[in-house]
Amino acid sequence: MAIAGVGMVFLDPTEQFRQLQGQLHHYADSIDLFDQDDFDILVIPSFSIDQDQLAKVPGFLHYEERLLFSLIRLRNPQTRLIYVTAQPLAPMIIDYYLQLLPGIPFSHARDRLLLLSTHDASRQPLSQKILARPRLMERIRQAMRPDKSYMVCFNSTELERDLSLKLGVPLLAASPDLLYWGSKSGSREIFAAANVPHPDGSGLVWTVPDLITATAALWERNPKAQRVVIKLNQGFSGEGNGVLDLPIGPGGDPSTAIANALPQLRCQAQGETWEGFARRIPELGAIVELFIEGEEKRSPSFQGYITPAGNVKILSTHDQILGGPDGQIYLGCRFPADAAYRLPLQEFGLRVGAALAAKGALERYGVDFIAVNRGGTWEVQAIEINLRKGGTTHPFMALQLLTNGLYDGNTGEFHAQGRPKYYVASDNLQKPAYRGLLPTDLMDIVTRHRLHFDSSTQTGTIFHLMGALSEFGKLGLTSIGNSFAEAEALYHRVEQVLDLETEPHQSEGMRDHTLIAPLPLTWRS
Repeated sequence: MAIAGVGMVFLDPTEQFRQLQGQLHHYADSIDLFDQDDFDILVIPSFSIDQDQLAKVPGFLHYEERLLFSLIRLRNPQTRLIYVTAQPLAPMIIDYYLQLLPGIPFSHARDRLLLLSTHDASRQPLSQKILARPRLMERIRQAMRPDKSYMVCFNSTELERDLSLKLGVPLLAASPDLLYWGSKSGSREIFAAANVPHPDGSGLVWTVPDLITATAALWERNPKAQRVVIKLNQGFSGEGNGVLDLPIGPGGDPSTAIANALPQLRCQAQGETWEGFARRIPELGAIVELFIEGEEKRSPSFQGYITPAGNVKILSTHDQILGGPDGQIYLGCRFPADAAYRLPLQEFGLRVGAALAAKGALERYGVDFIAVNRGGTWEVQAIEINLRKGGTTHPFMALQLLTNGLYDGNTGEFHAQGRPKYYVASDNLQKPAYRGLLPTDLMDIVTRHRLHFDSSTQTGTIFHLMGALSEFGKLGLTSIGNSFAEAEALYHRVEQVLDLETEPHQSEGMRDHTLIAPLPLTWRS
């Protein structure tokens, strides 16, 4: 804080942001329900992360569509919502989400929705694009009611903080001052402080020589280790990870052996090399930790919520579906996580949440784990905190808002209509044959084959990332069922229908609508 002149007090941005966020404390624990009062909700789905890493994700610009499930909040007839994107959204996509609203006339919901765009497809984060357009910001400011508005985002950085301050709208997210605790090194410190099991590893390093020293020290502490994972400190969705096979052979200097092995680092991002990876270390920092070995291994996660009052709540657990050369890239998830380790995930996730809340964190956070079956007992270790929304956020949001059910923390199940619900979700149903499909084409296929979500049974499939379909052949979907078997069958039916509809020999429409038997959804370690 700086003081100039008599009676003049100037606050630094951090203090201004803290005071503006203080308005959220009046909402206490009800704000995450979004149906308790009439609010204006500003949705800024900006991926304000390292853009070079994000560019490795096909169709990343369309990931702004993942928060379109927020439109379901318009089921409250008093809620108004402003959704800003880099590029205009196709009207068909908006119509699709609004038609999911139970008991609300389409026109009534549409009148309470304001869609705005920067008309800028560059690789800058969306928040940065908005800040560069004062007229657009003025339109947003005029559309929101003072003391009845707040802003939500994908992740909170200084860009989102500045946008919040310039608009005078409190941001429901962790302060950017806390970003470190969502990094790879910060996660390890939280796990240690919260007594949550996690792999042996290093602190943060900023140079390749220091990385070599840290890796050699880790190897010496664990001489039987076969592999280690090297992670850029600000990596996203596993794209900043690399797996290194430790040398096997006669003894010698561990540091020299590591230095000689590093050019063979298996970078998980497509097209990345050790040379490119190494160039990012002085900019982003890196850690190294043991690669958890095991014949039967899974990648579960916990999702929690920290209210403005500082209370920590369980939202969900998932088993993540991973891909890439060494199973480091997030592809999708299954809900809920396996009952064999579901409750320990909740216990560890709450410990992490309490540590984050003590530092002033807000809203959603996630914790990724590795679970290994050791002779019939599942051993769980935490590997990463996501102090933001993640890949499991929008599927669970869809389930919660479409079914109006409740999560049972005693069992880790979600119940609606008196029965537990299950789903399989993915951001990565991607095939070259799907390229050229427009959102209208997808809706034609969905309607013809009755693949849509049925509100009467609360089962079926909800789609997202539809804007990425035509150019990238990529689609997101969440298939909800009353059992895992039903959810998986619904998921595979969508894939099979799309495959048949896009076969080169198919004419308009499918002549043969017979579907092959559903394929099992296998675990990926």
